[in-house]
Amino acid sequence: MYGKRALDSTPSAHYRSDRLCSVNGEYFFATREGTLEGPFYTRVDAERSIAFYIRQMQQFAQMPNLRLQ
Repeated sequence: MYGKRALDSTPSAHYRSDRLCSVNGEYFFATREGTLEGPFYTRVDAERSIAFYIRQMQQFAQMPNLRLQ
């Protein structure tokens, strides 16, 4: 599933890549925002954290803009 974010400009080809990497036996995942999240001690932990991160980003995107007065 390829989605277009509101801030994305023109449509373009998207290629899936492995977002997980292992460094010195610890696992990290890369985000669209350019951050590297981790470390996680197992690949399973990293994969669970990816799912949690995606859910959080989707919920955040659905929140109305809040103004501080």
